[in-house]
Amino acid sequence: MRTKHLRKTAAWPLVWIYAVLIFYASLYPFENWRFQGIAPWLYLTQGLSRYWTWFDVLSNVLGYSPFGFLLALALHRTRRHWPAVALASSAAALLSLGMESLQMFLPARVPSNLDAALNILGAFLGAVTARVMERVGLIARWSRFRERWFVPDASGALALLAVWPLALLFPAPVTFGLGQVLERVELALANLLEGSPMLDWLPLREVELQPLLPVSEMLSVAMGLLLPCLLAYGVLRQWRQRLIAAVLVVFLGLMASALSAALTYGPTHVWDWVSPIVLMGLLLAIVAMALLSFSSERVCWVLALVALVWQLSLLNNASADAYFALTLQTWEQGRFIRFHGLSQWLGWLWPYALLLYLINRLSLPSPTNER
Repeated sequence: MRTKHLRKTAAWPLVWIYAVLIFYASLYPFENWRFQGIAPWLYLTQGLSRYWTWFDVLSNVLGYSPFGFLLALALHRTRRHWPAVALASSAAALLSLGMESLQMFLPARVPSNLDAALNILGAFLGAVTARVMERVGLIARWSRFRERWFVPDASGALALLAVWPLALLFPAPVTFGLGQVLERVELALANLLEGSPMLDWLPLREVELQPLLPVSEMLSVAMGLLLPCLLAYGVLRQWRQRLIAAVLVVFLGLMASALSAALTYGPTHVWDWVSPIVLMGLLLAIVAMALLSFSSERVCWVLALVALVWQLSLLNNASADAYFALTLQTWEQGRFIRFHGLSQWLGWLWPYALLLYLINRLSLPSPTNER
């Protein structure tokens, strides 16, 4: 009973992921930090701002609602006797007040007691929603569903799967090709070390990076879509469940990529990213999903690790074309400035979080079959 009471839940990693996203959104663009001679908590004693819109109200309330919901859900599933609503609201209050206080050091941001109050209200409403769902039995139904479908230690995989569609929203040089960061990291380091002796320590490339060959691009597309599917295969119990997961992965991948294109270029260009190479990669991924649906859990982890390392090697040894650079300008200079940052970091870091997860799973002894 104690093991079941303290069971793992995907809500905990999602809480931490969402907290990081709040941190990023609250302090973006992280530039021109300075002490302005004002106490960081002074905003708490100021009058309410006269300049606000209903969009500001909704964005502040809805921005913290998932945090309160996930934290209350995590506490309910792991610490049933703790006051989940009060703890979730208190944690959100500390987080919001801390972010607003740090904004006093950023000239581009304006801290507000109204924003803090709305954030706390949003977290409270999210926590109450989780409590109501627990009262009416929806949480218990999810628990029974999870026990039927997933192995006990599936929380990390479920968190990664939940974040994957969001990571696809940021335009990538290759469809489903997340984690292409080497070229940007090299450029960022060069800019950071410019004018210092450490710049000479950076390795120089003998040959400039070149765009991917069509075959390599097709493989990258296929592996990018296959990775979340193999991740799901590793935590699902039955073959039929794996087939349903494969369909959902393909559907979510296509819809997220279509939404990304619509946000970037407009609704009329929603499917322009579907080229013959992408179609061949998609077909290859679907065939691989069907063939690997009978594989054991450990085989899925090993194949996912191999595919991930292979895809990252292909992507990070290739350059993005000039057309992709223009795409980034649409996001970075337009109305998506903060949203693009969140999805960009998810797209950059998701494959490396998956890499750590796979290494950890493969380092553990094979679990006994609990079917």
